[in-house]
Amino acid sequence: MNKGDLIDVIAVEAGISKASAKKALEATLDAVKGALAKGDKVSLIGFGTFSVAERAARTGVNLQTKQAITIPAKKVAKFKAGAELADAVK
Repeated sequence: MNKGDLIDVIAVEAGISKASAKKALEATLDAVKGALAKGDKVSLIGFGTFSVAERAARTGVNLQTKQAITIPAKKVAKFKAGAELADAVK
């Protein structure tokens, strides 16, 4: 399922236009992005939790030259599925 398909499903399930569904989805995604950018968690009971984790710097290998390289530390978005979502995909 892609974003367009998701918008179609939201429109049908909520009984709203596709334009309204698109605005609602984009507003939701923007809110999640904004919260994660601030370092906050976003918990959706029954669905899951979005959070930010820090990856430490580490050493890797350039596969073409076989030389060691340093991969810098960075922040990454994480998602942990909630119980209802985990049960739905079993």
